[in-house]
Amino acid sequence: MQGISPWVIFFASIFTGNILLTYFLGMCSFLSVSKQIKTSMGLGLAVTFVLTITAALNWVVYYYVLEPAGLVYLRYIVFIVVIAATVQLLEMFIERYSEALYMNLGIFLPLITVNCAILGVSLFMVIRKYTFFQSVMFGAGSGLGWLLAILAMAGIRQRLSEKRIPPPLRGAGIALIITGIMAMAFIGFTGIVQIQ
Repeated sequence: MQGISPWVIFFASIFTGNILLTYFLGMCSFLSVSKQIKTSMGLGLAVTFVLTITAALNWVVYYYVLEPAGLVYLRYIVFIVVIAATVQLLEMFIERYSEALYMNLGIFLPLITVNCAILGVSLFMVIRKYTFFQSVMFGAGSGLGWLLAILAMAGIRQRLSEKRIPPPLRGAGIALIITGIMAMAFIGFTGIVQIQ
């Protein structure tokens, strides 16, 4: 994987390898928060920030601390600690500078810590043996792909709130159907470039 340009990885992680619509990682907050565009934008930006920062930090920790010390088996625990610390700092920043966004995100802001998309990016970069810059671009692209998906979902759900939907499909039912259709639409990008 070291011969692949970081820019190819960046664009591929947005479209062809979208962390949410290809690997279905990070679905819980995606389905719960995607009811309003403003809230979705705030959470999407927060996830993008955390993905980018934790990809860089976890790469450094893995290759400069865990691997030389022979502690690779601790990577899950260490990655989660780095993610939790980053999310805590982000949460304090949002609470200080945007209390409205902090209140709208509610419990989902601290839950970014256990968002499997963020841990998944850190594990993918190790499995694929990305360089530092490839890892950073993969994290940023995955975050932007997640942001793109949640904004699209929020826009669709806001439009659907004005429509008559059969009672059994309201809420999670229609959200899962829309997610499936969006995932099929992203399959159309598959032939462009692949990062597996």
